[in-house]
Amino acid sequence: MLKIKRVYKTAEESDGYRILVDRLWPRGVSKEKAKLDLWLKDIAPSNELRKWFNHDPKRWDVFQDKYNEELKDKQELLKQIKALESDKSTITLLYGAKNEENNNAIVLRDILMNF
Repeated sequence: MLKIKRVYKTAEESDGYRILVDRLWPRGVSKEKAKLDLWLKDIAPSNELRKWFNHDPKRWDVFQDKYNEELKDKQELLKQIKALESDKSTITLLYGAKNEENNNAIVLRDILMNF
């Protein structure tokens, strides 16, 4: 099972294996509070794409397409997450964005569900 959650929300046992999928560490979150099992910053959108998108809902459709293209070159990381899902049963993809409807974790989850 794949879930997504803001890293700022309280960690719960039901989160299972927690993976931060942002390139930058979230402000104000200690490593202890984050309770990460893995930080996969290389699966995050490129710095150029991240800065261009800037969580602007008007750019969401184009962002999804561009991030999907970037993920085509990250097959090994996608396989790693899928293997962890098989092993751990529940994986929670963590992100720092305030926008809970337009962020890279949503795109990544959707790709992984069809991988």
